[in-house]
Amino acid sequence: MAEQKSHRKIFIIGGIVAALMFLFCFAIVPFYGLICKMTGVNTSVPSAELVQPLAANSKTVVDLSRDVTVQFVATNHMGLPWDFYPRVKSIRVHPGENTKVYFYAKNTTAKRMSVQAIPSMTPTDSLGHFHKIECFCFRQQVLNAHESKEMPLIFNIDKDLPKDIHVVTLAYTLFDTTQIEKRKS
Repeated sequence: MAEQKSHRKIFIIGGIVAALMFLFCFAIVPFYGLICKMTGVNTSVPSAELVQPLAANSKTVVDLSRDVTVQFVATNHMGLPWDFYPRVKSIRVHPGENTKVYFYAKNTTAKRMSVQAIPSMTPTDSLGHFHKIECFCFRQQVLNAHESKEMPLIFNIDKDLPKDIHVVTLAYTLFDTTQIEKRKS
């Protein structure tokens, strides 16, 4: 009898834990979005809130007295068989000016593939001051077998970037989303 109660207690606790884990899986997506919005991390998906300030920033005066070096890094996740790299490794910009650079991507496989570029940036204090106006990272990129393309990134750094930040590194990791794209179709 005591053994049955012990088993019943384990099943009840296990069921509660499983239900909590299931609920956590559904809650993590909006929770992650909220954290990203609050911290400015992974703001690759444009929203009305992010686009409106950019329009205002385009009218601001360029700070010609200051230069910031922006470095670009590109990596492929888990050996993704694509060529992917920035056309320039670094560029000097003035806060307030819009700057356009290109990344090169080539699908080196014999099949159509879709990928998604996920950005990250250092130092973290620059996150709220780096604004992507146009970016290939806003949507999945689909290339046919052996197809290549130049992918633009238009950005600006606002003049409120802390004065002690002289170098910003923007890194993109390219992930294979082919299976996800096939499930949507």
